Amino acid sequence: MGDLLRGCAPRVLGVLVRHHGHFDACEDAVQEALLAAATRWPVDGVPDNPTGWLVTAAGRRLTDHWRSENARRRREDVVAAQAQLLVPGADSDRPGDVDDTLDLLFLCCHPDLAAPSRVALTLRAVGGLTTGEIAAAFLVPEATMAQRISRAKARLRGAAFPRDVDPGRVSAVLRVLYLIFTEGHTVSAGPELNRPDLTAEAIRLARAVRARRPGDGEVAGLLALMLLADARRDTRTGPGGVLVPLAEQDRSRWDRAAIAEGVALVEETVSRAPLGPYQVQSAIAAIHAEAAGDADTDWAQILVLYGILARIAPNPMVSLNRAVAVAKVAGPRAGLAEVAALAGDRRVAGHHRVAAVRAHLLELAGDLGEAVVEYRRAARLTLSVAERRYLEAKADRIG
Repeated sequence: MGDLLRGCAPRVLGVLVRHHGHFDACEDAVQEALLAAATRWPVDGVPDNPTGWLVTAAGRRLTDHWRSENARRRREDVVAAQAQLLVPGADSDRPGDVDDTLDLLFLCCHPDLAAPSRVALTLRAVGGLTTGEIAAAFLVPEATMAQRISRAKARLRGAAFPRDVDPGRVSAVLRVLYLIFTEGHTVSAGPELNRPDLTAEAIRLARAVRARRPGDGEVAGLLALMLLADARRDTRTGPGGVLVPLAEQDRSRWDRAAIAEGVALVEETVSRAPLGPYQVQSAIAAIHAEAAGDADTDWAQILVLYGILARIAPNPMVSLNRAVAVAKVAGPRAGLAEVAALAGDRRVAGHHRVAAVRAHLLELAGDLGEAVVEYRRAARLTLSVAERRYLEAKADRIG
C-alpha cells in the first residue's frame, strides 16, 4: 500500500499543479488525499484507478480550501470544470495516462530556492518520502525539516510548471539528484551504509531527465555515474554490516547489467558532448568498474581524469580523491604531500575522509603509529556507524 501511494503521489500533484498552479495548496491537498486513501483503501479496497481516485479526493480538498478563503465563485467553477475532465473512467485526460513527474521535478528546483530546500522539496513532492524520512536522511529534527519544506512551498506559491527549461535550471536539477544519490549511496549518519530507496529514486528521476534531454552529455554522465556506483552496492558491506573498501570487494557480484549500461552511456557521450564534471566522474567510475581488480586498474588514466576534473570543477574532495590516485601512481609519500596541501582548506577542516585517506597512505608508507592515530581520529569524526567500525578495526589491526 505504501509503495502504491508513494508512486501515485507525484502524478497526482503534477496533475493538480498543471491544471491549477498554486503548488503549496495542491501539495497540502495531495497529502490529505493520501492520508484518506491510507485509511479507506484497506477497508474499501484499492480502486481500479488509484491515481484518479486521489486526484478527485485532492480536488475536493482544494475546493474546500478555496471556499474557506472566500474565493468560491471564481475558483470553484475552475475546479468543478477540471473535476469533470478528471473523473476516473473518463475517456480522455485520465490522470494515469499523463505523468507530470519531470515537470514537477523542474518546478521543485526553482532558482528562488536554496539547494537544501530543493533537495527536501524534491524528495517530498517527487520522491514521495515523508518529512520524517527526509529529516532522518539529512540529520535534522523532523520539525526543522517540516519548516524547511513549508518555507519552500511558500516560495513557490503561485508558481507553475516552467515552459522553457534553461541550462541553469537543468544544472540545479542535476545537482539535486546528485545530492540525493550521494546521501543514499553513503548515508551521513546511522547504522546503515546506504539507503537503496534514495539511490533508486535518484536513478529513476535521472532516467526521466535523460528521456527529456537525450542529447545532454551531463545528464547522461550523471545517470552513468549513478549506475556504475550503484552496481557495487551489494558488495560494499560484509556480514554484520562491516564496510568493505573498493579494493577488497568481490567484483564477481557487481551488477554487470548496470555496469554495461553505465559504460555505454560514458562511451556514447564523452566523444561527442561538451565535457562536464559528471561525465568525467562517470569515466573514472567506468575504469574502476571494468578493471578485474585493484591491481589491474588503470590508475594513470584515473589520475589524468582527476586532473581534468580539478580544472573544470575544483573542490577539496576532488583534490582528496586525486591524492589517492597520485599515491597509486607515484607512491604513498607523493599522495601524502597532496593531502597536506589541503590542510589550510576550511571546507574540509575536521572532515573524517581527510583523516581516513591520510591514515591509509601512512599505513602504506609504513608509518603505522601515525596511521593508527589518524584512523582513530577519522573514527571519532564520522557519524556513520559502518564507517566508524571499519576505521576502528583498521586501527586495532595495525596498532
